[in-house]
Amino acid sequence: MFAVSLSLVLATFASSVSANCVHGTSFFPRAEGKVEVSKFGYTGLQGPLNWAALDSANSACRMSKVQSPIVIDDSVPKAKSAPKVVVENVEEAEFENLGTTLEVVVSGTTTYEGIEFGLKQFHIHTPSEHRIKDEYFPLEIHMVHQAADESIAVIAIPFQLTEDGSTTELLTSVVENLSKVTEPGTSTTTGPLDFGPLIQAIETRPLFQYSGSLTTPPCKEGLTFLVMEEPLALNVKTYNALKAVIKFNARYSQNKLGDVNLLTVANEHAKFQDGCTQSTPGSKMEMVSMEKVVNHCTGMCKDKSLHRW
Repeated sequence: MFAVSLSLVLATFASSVSANCVHGTSFFPRAEGKVEVSKFGYTGLQGPLNWAALDSANSACRMSKVQSPIVIDDSVPKAKSAPKVVVENVEEAEFENLGTTLEVVVSGTTTYEGIEFGLKQFHIHTPSEHRIKDEYFPLEIHMVHQAADESIAVIAIPFQLTEDGSTTELLTSVVENLSKVTEPGTSTTTGPLDFGPLIQAIETRPLFQYSGSLTTPPCKEGLTFLVMEEPLALNVKTYNALKAVIKFNARYSQNKLGDVNLLTVANEHAKFQDGCTQSTPGSKMEMVSMEKVVNHCTGMCKDKSLHRW
């Protein structure tokens, strides 16, 4: 059902990674009296291609074979049942700029397959992290939950821009005071939040389910994702306002679940290019597939001229 191994590995890394996608859970508690800014990013050497180098705790980012986000296709099963979501409407909620995302601190519960998960926060990614049948969406929110056994469940909801101006009013209310959180480390409050339409969509629309990983460092496995198949509506004005502050915060699509980590593939190919050759000197080089590189060239060749495919 739900992977619980996450609790066995994340506690070790709580002191070295802050403000990641399970911020506010027991693994990465919210700092009292301040907004903690993330120690990673999405550009250059702070970005996903180099997350593993930012901290030794992030090795899963380049080695794990079960990583999120993924491209959702027919190999990913639908959720076995509809979740039951309870989130009370509020007049305002804490709204924080963590540097890597905008986060809304709310509470509630989601009961799924007999397990009750407490809602800790929801945060925003632009563009979407998950792609459905290869299509990405302008925006995606992650509703992060934790159960009593410390297992984590994330409801991921994509949003699509509309041509008629219709939108999900919840997000319009979220950005009511957006001008006060344009800088990392700042906080304000949202406008009134009505969760009714969002809850109805979660409980009635098809959801995909899979076991994946954190989409931020330390990229540890063990999260259960419920990904909504049909996007919700979002108007251009709200989207542009959020994008102007968030900029870009989506990890690139990972390999199929269980397949070799894409960074491992790239590393093995680099080894081949730098230290291996599959032809004698003076002959034409043969193009070799990535799969062949990973399966065959597992180390630097001792003698370039003697190596053969």
